[in-house]
Amino acid sequence: MIRAVVFDVGECLVNETREYGTWADWLGVPRHTFSAVFGAVIARGLDYRETFQVFRPGFDLTAERRKRDEAGQPERFGEDDIYPDVRPALKELRAAGLWLGLAGNQTVNAGRILRELDFPVDMVATSDDWGASKPDLSFFEHVIEAAPHSAEEILYVGDRLDNDIRPAAWTGMATALIRRGPWGVIQEHDPAADEVATIRISTLAELPERIAALNDRQ
Repeated sequence: MIRAVVFDVGECLVNETREYGTWADWLGVPRHTFSAVFGAVIARGLDYRETFQVFRPGFDLTAERRKRDEAGQPERFGEDDIYPDVRPALKELRAAGLWLGLAGNQTVNAGRILRELDFPVDMVATSDDWGASKPDLSFFEHVIEAAPHSAEEILYVGDRLDNDIRPAAWTGMATALIRRGPWGVIQEHDPAADEVATIRISTLAELPERIAALNDRQ
């Protein structure tokens, strides 16, 4: 039985178009060029941070985040960046009695913003909070420890096979792969998308019915 659902943040709940656009501006390169290189990096299976190295070798993302903060240009997102299916899906899942959490590779500042957005969830946690980042299995072990249910009763929802679906499955959780954002589209035809993910979805609106179907099989 699925009794808890935990969501990745970037490109699962939050549309990161603006965020990466501001990074292009910070680097002083056209947004279209940054996006094209970003996609090429992902398609090659490289860490997305390699994108920054293309434009500025030796780029230190942590240091540059600090510089942006000091310049009054911090990374930020708000209600306008939340995908429109998020709140309705959370509301329906909550009404079904499921325990809900948000947990992704995010900064402390992003965690603060997520809490201020006041989603109807039981937990908001970030990699900075836990000192563990995806795809390290320790991140997903934190998820399991935080939820009041066993690993096999937790469904982790994410847009990436490498960072979300594979490691979550390795720790015993059920998984839902959403086709959204650059990773979701680029990795869509990877054979593992069918082999590893428990279910595949195109929108969060599908989740309540798909979870109910999974539970009906038990």
